[in-house]
Amino acid sequence: MTPAEFRALFPALRDQVWLDTPGAPPGAEPVVTAMREVLDAWSSGGFDWLAWDGAAADARELFAGFLGVPPGTVATVSSLAEAAATVAASLPRGRVVVAEQDFRSNRFPWLARHDVVSVPARDGVTRAEDLIAALDGDVALLAVSEVTSREGQRLDLPALRAATDRVGARLFVNLTQSLGVLRFDLAAVRPDYLAVHGYKWMLCPRGAAWLVARPDRVAGLRPLAPGWKSTAAPHGYFGGDLDLAPDAARCDASPAWFSWLGACAALRLLRRVDPAAVERHVLGLAGQLTDEAAALGLRRVHSGPASHIVVLATADADRIARSLAGHGVRATALGDRVRFGFHYFNDESDVAAAVRALAAGQAR
Repeated sequence: MTPAEFRALFPALRDQVWLDTPGAPPGAEPVVTAMREVLDAWSSGGFDWLAWDGAAADARELFAGFLGVPPGTVATVSSLAEAAATVAASLPRGRVVVAEQDFRSNRFPWLARHDVVSVPARDGVTRAEDLIAALDGDVALLAVSEVTSREGQRLDLPALRAATDRVGARLFVNLTQSLGVLRFDLAAVRPDYLAVHGYKWMLCPRGAAWLVARPDRVAGLRPLAPGWKSTAAPHGYFGGDLDLAPDAARCDASPAWFSWLGACAALRLLRRVDPAAVERHVLGLAGQLTDEAAALGLRRVHSGPASHIVVLATADADRIARSLAGHGVRATALGDRVRFGFHYFNDESDVAAAVRALAAGQAR
Protein backbone atom coordinates (compact mmCIF):
# COMPACT_ATOMS: atom_id res chain seq x y z
CA MET A 1 0.00 0.00 0.00
CA THR A 2 1.39 3.39 -0.99
CA PRO A 3 1.41 6.39 1.36
CA ALA A 4 -1.32 8.01 -0.76
CA GLU A 5 -3.53 4.92 -0.54
CA PHE A 6 -2.95 4.76 3.20
CA ARG A 7 -3.69 8.46 3.62
CA ALA A 8 -7.03 8.06 1.83
CA LEU A 9 -8.20 5.81 4.69
CA PHE A 10 -8.21 8.73 7.16
CA PRO A 11 -11.19 11.07 6.61
CA ALA A 12 -9.88 13.61 9.14
CA LEU A 13 -7.00 14.43 6.80
CA ARG A 14 -9.31 15.97 4.21
CA ASP A 15 -9.41 19.22 6.15
CA GLN A 16 -6.69 18.92 8.81
CA VAL A 17 -2.93 18.52 8.87
CA TRP A 18 -2.42 15.86 11.53
CA LEU A 19 1.02 15.92 13.12
CA ASP A 20 -0.17 15.04 16.62
CA THR A 21 0.01 11.24 16.54
CA PRO A 22 2.39 11.35 19.56
CA GLY A 23 -0.82 12.31 21.37
CA ALA A 24 -3.27 10.24 19.31
CA PRO A 25 -4.01 9.74 15.60
CA PRO A 26 -7.34 10.17 13.86
CA GLY A 27 -9.34 7.03 13.21
CA ALA A 28 -8.57 4.89 10.17
CA GLU A 29 -11.70 4.06 8.17
CA PRO A 30 -11.33 0.26 8.47
CA VAL A 31 -11.04 0.60 12.26
CA VAL A 32 -13.89 3.08 12.54
CA THR A 33 -16.07 0.88 10.32
CA ALA A 34 -15.40 -2.11 12.55
CA MET A 35 -16.35 -0.05 15.58
CA ARG A 36 -19.55 1.20 13.92
CA GLU A 37 -20.55 -2.38 13.15
CA VAL A 38 -19.96 -3.29 16.78
CA LEU A 39 -22.12 -0.39 17.98
CA ASP A 40 -24.87 -1.29 15.51
CA ALA A 41 -24.85 -4.90 16.71
CA TRP A 42 -24.94 -3.74 20.31
CA SER A 43 -27.81 -1.37 19.61
CA SER A 44 -29.85 -3.98 17.72
CA GLY A 45 -29.08 -6.81 20.11
CA GLY A 46 -27.72 -8.83 17.21
CA PHE A 47 -24.35 -9.50 18.77
CA ASP A 48 -22.67 -12.61 20.12
CA TRP A 49 -20.74 -11.65 23.22
CA LEU A 50 -18.66 -14.82 23.02
CA ALA A 51 -17.44 -13.74 19.59
CA TRP A 52 -16.64 -10.30 20.99
CA ASP A 53 -14.84 -11.88 23.89
CA GLY A 54 -12.53 -13.75 21.51
CA ALA A 55 -11.20 -10.54 19.98
CA ALA A 56 -8.41 -10.12 22.53
CA ALA A 57 -7.09 -13.60 21.75
CA ASP A 58 -7.31 -12.84 18.01
CA ALA A 59 -5.43 -9.58 18.58
CA ARG A 60 -2.75 -11.50 20.51
CA GLU A 61 -2.13 -13.71 17.47
CA LEU A 62 -2.10 -10.75 15.09
CA PHE A 63 0.23 -8.74 17.32
CA ALA A 64 2.59 -11.67 17.83
CA GLY A 65 2.83 -12.08 14.07
CA PHE A 66 3.43 -8.36 13.59
CA LEU A 67 6.24 -8.29 16.14
CA GLY A 68 7.63 -11.74 15.35
CA VAL A 69 7.25 -13.35 18.78
CA PRO A 70 5.48 -16.53 19.98
CA PRO A 71 1.85 -15.81 20.97
CA GLY A 72 2.45 -17.54 24.31
CA THR A 73 4.83 -14.74 25.32
CA VAL A 74 2.16 -12.05 24.88
CA ALA A 75 -0.34 -10.82 27.48
CA THR A 76 -3.27 -8.61 26.52
CA VAL A 77 -3.60 -5.69 28.92
CA SER A 78 -5.27 -2.29 28.93
CA SER A 79 -2.38 0.18 29.12
CA LEU A 80 1.36 0.68 29.31
CA ALA A 81 1.02 1.40 33.03
CA GLU A 82 -0.69 -1.95 33.59
CA ALA A 83 2.04 -3.74 31.64
CA ALA A 84 4.81 -2.05 33.63
CA ALA A 85 2.98 -2.62 36.92
CA THR A 86 2.59 -6.32 36.08
CA VAL A 87 6.34 -6.70 35.62
CA ALA A 88 7.04 -4.56 38.69
CA ALA A 89 4.79 -6.79 40.80
CA SER A 90 6.34 -9.98 39.37
CA LEU A 91 9.87 -9.09 40.50
CA PRO A 92 11.27 -8.99 44.03
CA ARG A 93 11.85 -5.48 45.31
CA GLY A 94 15.09 -4.09 43.94
CA ARG A 95 16.79 -1.11 42.29
CA VAL A 96 15.26 0.04 39.01
CA VAL A 97 16.79 2.72 36.79
CA VAL A 98 14.30 5.06 35.09
CA ALA A 99 14.72 8.40 33.33
CA GLU A 100 13.48 11.22 35.52
CA GLN A 101 11.56 12.74 32.59
CA ASP A 102 10.12 9.53 31.13
CA PHE A 103 6.37 9.37 30.60
CA ARG A 104 4.70 8.66 33.92
CA SER A 105 3.16 5.37 32.78
CA ASN A 106 6.71 4.03 32.49
CA ARG A 107 7.82 5.65 35.73
CA PHE A 108 5.17 5.53 38.41
CA PRO A 109 4.64 1.71 38.36
CA TRP A 110 8.32 1.27 39.30
CA LEU A 111 8.22 3.99 41.94
CA ALA A 112 5.27 2.25 43.59
CA ARG A 113 7.05 -1.08 44.11
CA HIS A 114 10.82 -0.66 43.78
CA ASP A 115 13.78 1.48 44.80
CA VAL A 116 14.05 3.76 41.79
CA VAL A 117 17.22 5.44 40.62
CA SER A 118 16.02 8.50 38.67
CA VAL A 119 18.38 9.64 35.92
CA PRO A 120 17.96 13.38 35.40
CA ALA A 121 17.80 14.98 31.99
CA ARG A 122 20.98 16.80 31.00
CA ASP A 123 20.49 20.08 29.14
CA GLY A 124 16.83 19.11 28.95
CA VAL A 125 17.49 15.74 27.32
CA THR A 126 17.53 12.13 28.52
CA ARG A 127 20.85 10.63 27.43
CA ALA A 128 21.58 6.96 26.90
CA GLU A 129 25.08 7.38 28.31
CA ASP A 130 23.63 8.73 31.57
CA LEU A 131 21.28 5.76 31.85
CA ILE A 132 24.25 3.46 31.31
CA ALA A 133 26.31 5.30 33.93
CA ALA A 134 23.55 4.67 36.49
CA LEU A 135 23.80 0.90 36.07
CA ASP A 136 25.77 -1.22 38.49
CA GLY A 137 25.65 -4.70 39.98
CA ASP A 138 22.89 -3.71 42.41
CA VAL A 139 20.45 -2.71 39.66
CA ALA A 140 17.74 -5.27 38.88
CA LEU A 141 16.13 -3.59 35.87
CA LEU A 142 16.40 -0.66 33.48
CA ALA A 143 13.06 0.69 32.17
CA VAL A 144 13.26 2.86 29.05
CA SER A 145 11.15 4.19 26.19
CA GLU A 146 12.66 3.58 22.76
CA VAL A 147 11.48 6.99 21.58
CA THR A 148 11.08 9.61 24.27
CA SER A 149 7.71 11.35 24.07
CA ARG A 150 9.04 14.62 25.50
CA GLU A 151 12.12 14.88 23.27
CA GLY A 152 11.55 12.71 20.20
CA GLN A 153 14.90 11.03 20.72
CA ARG A 154 15.42 7.42 19.65
CA LEU A 155 17.53 5.78 22.32
CA ASP A 156 20.21 3.26 21.36
CA LEU A 157 18.55 0.10 22.63
CA PRO A 158 21.32 -2.34 21.61
CA ALA A 159 23.79 -0.24 23.62
CA LEU A 160 21.44 -0.25 26.61
CA ARG A 161 20.99 -4.01 26.25
CA ALA A 162 24.76 -4.51 26.26
CA ALA A 163 25.06 -2.31 29.36
CA THR A 164 22.38 -4.21 31.27
CA ASP A 165 24.00 -7.50 30.30
CA ARG A 166 27.31 -6.30 31.75
CA VAL A 167 25.78 -5.77 35.18
CA GLY A 168 23.24 -8.60 35.08
CA ALA A 169 20.16 -6.34 34.96
CA ARG A 170 16.94 -6.86 33.04
CA LEU A 171 15.62 -4.53 30.35
CA PHE A 172 12.03 -3.29 30.04
CA VAL A 173 11.30 -1.41 26.80
CA ASN A 174 8.29 0.82 26.15
CA LEU A 175 7.48 0.90 22.42
CA THR A 176 4.32 3.00 22.67
CA GLN A 177 5.85 5.93 20.76
CA SER A 178 7.56 3.86 18.07
CA LEU A 179 5.97 0.50 17.20
CA GLY A 180 3.82 0.83 14.12
CA VAL A 181 6.17 3.15 12.23
CA LEU A 182 9.71 2.20 13.33
CA ARG A 183 10.97 -1.33 12.92
CA PHE A 184 12.03 -3.07 16.09
CA ASP A 185 15.13 -5.28 15.97
CA LEU A 186 14.12 -7.98 18.41
CA ALA A 187 17.30 -10.02 17.91
CA ALA A 188 19.59 -7.04 18.59
CA VAL A 189 17.75 -5.79 21.69
CA ARG A 190 16.51 -9.04 23.27
CA PRO A 191 14.39 -7.19 25.85
CA ASP A 192 13.39 -9.13 28.91
CA TYR A 193 10.05 -7.37 28.65
CA LEU A 194 8.48 -4.95 26.22
CA ALA A 195 5.14 -3.19 26.20
CA VAL A 196 3.12 -1.03 23.86
CA HIS A 197 -0.21 0.74 24.12
CA GLY A 198 -1.69 0.50 20.65
CA TYR A 199 -3.72 3.71 20.52
CA LYS A 200 -0.92 5.82 19.07
CA TRP A 201 1.18 4.60 16.14
CA MET A 202 -0.62 1.25 15.88
CA LEU A 203 -3.93 3.02 15.23
CA CYS A 204 -5.94 1.02 17.76
CA PRO A 205 -8.69 2.29 20.04
CA ARG A 206 -7.43 3.27 23.47
CA GLY A 207 -7.51 0.34 25.89
CA ALA A 208 -5.70 -2.27 23.78
CA ALA A 209 -2.13 -2.85 24.93
CA TRP A 210 0.36 -5.71 25.02
CA LEU A 211 3.01 -6.98 27.40
CA VAL A 212 5.63 -9.30 25.91
CA ALA A 213 8.08 -11.33 27.99
CA ARG A 214 11.14 -13.03 26.59
CA PRO A 215 10.46 -16.79 26.57
CA ASP A 216 12.80 -17.38 29.52
CA ARG A 217 10.97 -14.68 31.54
CA VAL A 218 7.40 -15.86 30.97
CA ALA A 219 7.36 -18.29 33.89
CA GLY A 220 8.15 -15.47 36.33
CA LEU A 221 5.17 -13.31 35.34
CA ARG A 222 2.33 -13.01 37.83
CA PRO A 223 -1.06 -11.44 37.09
CA LEU A 224 -1.53 -8.02 38.59
CA ALA A 225 -5.28 -8.61 39.04
CA PRO A 226 -6.11 -12.31 38.66
CA GLY A 227 -9.50 -12.92 37.10
CA TRP A 228 -11.40 -15.35 34.95
CA LYS A 229 -8.93 -14.79 32.08
CA SER A 230 -5.95 -15.85 34.21
CA THR A 231 -6.52 -19.56 33.61
CA ALA A 232 -5.93 -21.56 30.47
CA ALA A 233 -8.69 -21.66 27.84
CA PRO A 234 -11.46 -22.69 27.85
CA HIS A 235 -12.21 -20.23 30.63
CA GLY A 236 -14.60 -21.13 33.40
CA TYR A 237 -16.81 -18.70 35.26
CA PHE A 238 -17.61 -19.88 38.78
CA GLY A 239 -15.74 -21.36 41.72
CA GLY A 240 -12.55 -23.38 41.44
CA ASP A 241 -8.90 -22.84 42.34
CA LEU A 242 -6.56 -20.26 40.82
CA ASP A 243 -4.83 -22.45 38.26
CA LEU A 244 -2.82 -19.97 36.21
CA ALA A 245 -2.37 -20.37 32.45
CA PRO A 246 1.05 -21.82 31.59
CA ASP A 247 2.03 -18.86 29.40
CA ALA A 248 1.83 -15.06 29.43
CA ALA A 249 -1.95 -15.26 29.04
CA ARG A 250 -2.11 -15.62 32.82
CA CYS A 251 -1.60 -11.85 32.92
CA ASP A 252 -4.44 -11.03 30.52
CA ALA A 253 -6.81 -8.34 31.67
CA SER A 254 -10.52 -9.00 31.38
CA PRO A 255 -11.00 -7.54 27.90
CA ALA A 256 -12.79 -4.31 27.04
CA TRP A 257 -14.48 -5.88 24.03
CA PHE A 258 -14.83 -2.82 21.81
CA SER A 259 -11.16 -1.86 22.15
CA TRP A 260 -10.00 -5.31 21.10
CA LEU A 261 -12.41 -5.56 18.17
CA GLY A 262 -11.00 -2.28 16.89
CA ALA A 263 -7.45 -3.44 17.58
CA CYS A 264 -7.94 -6.46 15.33
CA ALA A 265 -9.02 -4.17 12.48
CA ALA A 266 -6.01 -1.90 13.07
CA LEU A 267 -3.55 -4.80 13.09
CA ARG A 268 -5.01 -6.17 9.87
CA LEU A 269 -4.55 -2.74 8.32
CA LEU A 270 -0.92 -2.51 9.43
CA ARG A 271 -0.23 -5.92 7.86
CA ARG A 272 -1.00 -4.34 4.47
CA VAL A 273 1.95 -1.93 4.58
CA ASP A 274 5.67 -2.59 4.21
CA PRO A 275 7.41 -1.81 7.54
CA ALA A 276 10.66 -0.76 5.83
CA ALA A 277 8.80 1.62 3.53
CA VAL A 278 6.88 3.07 6.47
CA GLU A 279 10.08 3.74 8.43
CA ARG A 280 11.81 5.36 5.45
CA HIS A 281 8.77 7.52 4.81
CA VAL A 282 8.32 8.86 8.34
CA LEU A 283 12.02 9.45 8.95
CA GLY A 284 12.30 11.25 5.62
CA LEU A 285 9.45 13.62 6.47
CA ALA A 286 10.81 14.22 9.97
CA GLY A 287 14.22 15.01 8.51
CA GLN A 288 12.67 17.44 6.03
CA LEU A 289 10.81 19.30 8.78
CA THR A 290 13.95 19.38 10.92
CA ASP A 291 15.95 20.97 8.09
CA GLU A 292 13.31 23.53 7.15
CA ALA A 293 12.68 24.48 10.78
CA ALA A 294 16.41 25.00 11.26
CA ALA A 295 16.34 27.50 8.41
CA LEU A 296 13.78 29.43 10.48
CA GLY A 297 16.07 29.33 13.53
CA LEU A 298 14.18 26.49 15.27
CA ARG A 299 16.24 23.47 16.25
CA ARG A 300 15.56 20.10 17.82
CA VAL A 301 15.81 19.97 21.60
CA HIS A 302 18.44 17.23 21.31
CA SER A 303 21.38 16.40 19.06
CA GLY A 304 21.02 12.64 19.46
CA PRO A 305 19.53 10.06 17.12
CA ALA A 306 16.48 11.36 15.25
CA SER A 307 13.11 9.66 15.05
CA HIS A 308 9.73 10.24 13.43
CA ILE A 309 8.93 12.70 16.25
CA VAL A 310 10.42 16.18 15.90
CA VAL A 311 10.52 18.34 19.02
CA LEU A 312 11.66 21.91 18.49
CA ALA A 313 12.89 24.23 21.22
CA THR A 314 11.22 27.62 21.35
CA ALA A 315 10.59 30.48 23.73
CA ASP A 316 7.33 31.21 21.88
CA ALA A 317 5.44 27.92 22.23
CA ASP A 318 2.10 29.61 22.90
CA ARG A 319 2.46 31.91 19.90
CA ILE A 320 3.45 29.00 17.67
CA ALA A 321 0.57 26.88 19.00
CA ARG A 322 -1.88 29.62 17.99
CA SER A 323 -0.28 29.86 14.57
CA LEU A 324 -0.44 26.10 14.06
CA ALA A 325 -4.12 26.06 15.01
CA GLY A 326 -4.81 28.97 12.67
CA HIS A 327 -3.22 27.05 9.81
CA GLY A 328 -5.19 23.88 10.55
CA VAL A 329 -2.12 22.00 11.83
CA ARG A 330 -2.56 19.63 14.75
CA ALA A 331 0.56 19.49 16.93
CA THR A 332 1.36 19.88 20.62
CA ALA A 333 3.07 22.71 22.48
CA LEU A 334 4.94 21.49 25.55
CA GLY A 335 5.97 24.60 27.46
CA ASP A 336 9.37 25.38 25.95
CA ARG A 337 8.96 23.12 22.93
CA VAL A 338 6.64 22.15 20.08
CA ARG A 339 6.18 18.52 19.03
CA PHE A 340 5.32 17.03 15.64
CA GLY A 341 4.96 13.37 14.72
CA PHE A 342 4.88 11.71 11.30
CA HIS A 343 2.90 8.60 10.41
CA TYR A 344 2.66 6.83 7.06
CA PHE A 345 -0.45 8.89 6.26
CA ASN A 346 1.52 12.15 6.32
CA ASP A 347 3.12 13.63 3.22
CA GLU A 348 5.24 16.58 2.08
CA SER A 349 2.22 18.89 1.98
CA ASP A 350 1.95 18.42 5.75
CA VAL A 351 5.58 19.44 6.17
CA ALA A 352 4.97 22.53 4.05
CA ALA A 353 1.91 23.48 6.11
CA ALA A 354 3.82 23.06 9.35
CA VAL A 355 6.69 25.20 8.06
CA ARG A 356 4.29 27.97 7.00
CA ALA A 357 2.71 27.93 10.44
CA LEU A 358 6.10 27.98 12.16
CA ALA A 359 7.24 30.90 10.01
CA ALA A 360 4.09 32.85 10.83
CA GLY A 361 4.46 32.01 14.52
CA GLN A 362 8.03 33.27 14.50
CA ALA A 363 7.08 36.56 12.87
CA ARG A 364 6.99 39.57 15.15
